[in-house]
Amino acid sequence: MRKLTLSLIIALSIVTTAAAQTSKTASAKTVVSDTAAKGMLLGAHRFSLQWISWDYFGKAMVTEKNGALFIKGEQRGRGNEDYVTMEGRITRLAAKEFTFEGDIITRVSHINKGEPCKRSGEMIFRITGNRRYWRLQQMNNPCDEAADYVDIYFR
Repeated sequence: MRKLTLSLIIALSIVTTAAAQTSKTASAKTVVSDTAAKGMLLGAHRFSLQWISWDYFGKAMVTEKNGALFIKGEQRGRGNEDYVTMEGRITRLAAKEFTFEGDIITRVSHINKGEPCKRSGEMIFRITGNRRYWRLQQMNNPCDEAADYVDIYFR
């Protein structure tokens, strides 16, 4: 009985700690060091992965809730099953880049044997030169030997 009680206490402690960490992460505010960049990023944007198309785009939406910025985007291929999706939280925003924490999933017929490839964790999107978009800096596809240009365009 003592072992069972001790096991239950340990399990409850682990669950409570995990829930507190999840809640803290979900409610943490985005660190914004440039308010003009925030104005540029909030709202709807064109969204693309070069393997799908640069001629027709998907859509990404950046929203704000309680001081935290969130992004959700999707582009689907025409006449095939290719796609890219992203969803997560923007943890830091500066004039030329932002840090994203979440998931990006790509599915391209000729990459990774046509199977979905998931990136999870912290990633950086950056504006370089005179480009009119933020580009994912972790371009190397983790599932195959390919470079993925995941872009979020200015309005």
